[in-house]
Amino acid sequence: MFGDRVKQLREAHNFSQVQLATKLHVSKQAISNWENNNIMPSIEMLVKLADLFCVSTDFLLERDNRRSLDTTGLTDTQCAHLNLIIRDILR
Repeated sequence: MFGDRVKQLREAHNFSQVQLATKLHVSKQAISNWENNNIMPSIEMLVKLADLFCVSTDFLLERDNRRSLDTTGLTDTQCAHLNLIIRDILR
């Protein structure tokens, strides 16, 4: 479910709920509600999450399990490291 995917990505990036909330300018409670599948974020926030984690909105919504790169066999932590490297290269 969506909440599981957000939590998985958050933890892979070593963000606490508070840190993620700060980056997205929302409350920690909003992050908790998303991760517990109590509510869904707005479309605008869904796009911000996708941009932050360098994944597609379809990936967040579990409509597509492909990431931007073929990361088959890599752990979530390894994928997070790759995303950081890609961000550094793009800067």
